[in-house]
Amino acid sequence: MADLYAVAGAKIYIGTVAMARPDDDVDESDFSGVTWTEIADWTQCGAFGDTRSVITTQVISRKRDVKLGGTLNAGQMQNQFATNTGDAGQVALIAAAAGNSNWPFKIEWDDAPSGGTPTLNYFIGLVTSAQQAGGGANTVRQLNATIEINSNIVDVPAAA
Repeated sequence: MADLYAVAGAKIYIGTVAMARPDDDVDESDFSGVTWTEIADWTQCGAFGDTRSVITTQVISRKRDVKLGGTLNAGQMQNQFATNTGDAGQVALIAAAAGNSNWPFKIEWDDAPSGGTPTLNYFIGLVTSAQQAGGGANTVRQLNATIEINSNIVDVPAAA
């Protein structure tokens, strides 16, 4: 039976310098020189990962649609943060939303074995929104940010 891991303790980071949108898949080495800034007070981790488009062809002689796999799309990651106007990561995220550049991102999961390293995910994305949101009386103000992922997701497994 596989181990289960909590989301609690995970961290998300934005790189301090924009990156070019890649023409091909990226790997861990593409992120080796990046300086990272944590985006603090992450309260909701959005979904990410490839979904394949479907190419549908209507074949008259079969009386049926034939489907093929098309291009991959790594998704639209919708994250929420407790608003922290003094946090350098949130300030960077808001600034990224105001531009049209792609930024490197890193997620560090809290699953490191004793004395080891945690699982890491790297990707490149365009921040398309960074909106303030309220809520009910017993909630904190939120920063809702959407990242349109423009690369594959690089998965670096936890290691001992």
